[in-house]
Amino acid sequence: MRFIGTRAQGVRLPIINEGDNLAEIVAQSVVNACEAENFTLKDTDVIGITEAIVARAQGNYATIYDIAEDISQKFGNDEIGLVFPIMSRNRFLNILKGIAKGAKKVYVLLKYPNDEVGNPIIGYENYADSDISGLIGGVEFKQKSNGFTHPFTGIDYIGLYENAAPNISVYLSDNAADILKLTKNVLVCEIHSRFLTQKRLLKLGAQKVFTLSDILSSPVGTSGYNPDYGVLGSNLANDEKLKLFPKDCNLFVKSVREKFIEKTNAAPEILVYGDGAFKDPAAGIWELADPVVSPAHTERLSGRPDEIKLKYVADNMLGSLSPEEKQEAVTKVIKEKRTYENLSEGTTPRIYADLLGSLCDLVSGSGDKGTPVVLIQGYFDDYSAE
Repeated sequence: MRFIGTRAQGVRLPIINEGDNLAEIVAQSVVNACEAENFTLKDTDVIGITEAIVARAQGNYATIYDIAEDISQKFGNDEIGLVFPIMSRNRFLNILKGIAKGAKKVYVLLKYPNDEVGNPIIGYENYADSDISGLIGGVEFKQKSNGFTHPFTGIDYIGLYENAAPNISVYLSDNAADILKLTKNVLVCEIHSRFLTQKRLLKLGAQKVFTLSDILSSPVGTSGYNPDYGVLGSNLANDEKLKLFPKDCNLFVKSVREKFIEKTNAAPEILVYGDGAFKDPAAGIWELADPVVSPAHTERLSGRPDEIKLKYVADNMLGSLSPEEKQEAVTKVIKEKRTYENLSEGTTPRIYADLLGSLCDLVSGSGDKGTPVVLIQGYFDDYSAE
């Protein structure tokens, strides 16, 4: 009997710099790890590579001045309303600084009681007891929220964003359409609902509506860019610079797989991953601040699990069989699962890339583990596998 099922392990890499042959470094590092730990690489294994080192190797960076130039070109150095950005120093503060440099006036509309990914701007009990409604100015909101700050960071995001530049004013609402009371030129800063909000605002009379995925979707001079996501998925690099989400990832995953075939004759599945798609049950914060979990992956990872609910089989189909007979019966059901009905009820049919990307994010973390590559083995095996 096999005693180990799925196993996920972080793989250490050297520090990656712009211009590095990342496909070669990843493949060789995993091969070295397999040799050192006595693993054998298989076609059914998965290699996850964090988006951060892909973007670093690409040199996909931009400055707040690049953002300013793009904003000025799109909005004509006019006033702009920013709809529902998330509250994050890492994710949004530099973007806001760039926007403010390219606009005459900036109205930032934050969402209460929390932003798109769950960061609270006011405590829930305080909000329930308050008379807050509709469009409200930042100063008044802070008074009514009793000076609420983020429970983890201790930051007053209203003050942080308002003080990012002299031409910024912060308002709050629970309705994106309220931005049109301030200006008809809008930059939708939502991540996952951006296109729906853009369509709605245009229907309600907005003049110009862009999304963050439009900003730096093409280069400004020699700047980095992302044709699919613009500045979405970007991270703080320094006070005036951002690391953008990596581009051309489909070509990259193919090149990584080719390196593994050259070195091992195995063709594992490859994915680039960012934030995992999970929610902190204590804080209520959704981890997925990137536009997608995986910007690129090999073909099989676009599929979905075709699994039975083993617990259902154990509860309803095994009766008083002996342990050996139960194992044989479960193995038979798994191998013949398409002949049974309702055995998949209760399983979660998300795509492999989202599930595996979330696992990779949890294994590698975002701190100082130094394991930006994750090797996953046994994920596609089931209980019947030898």
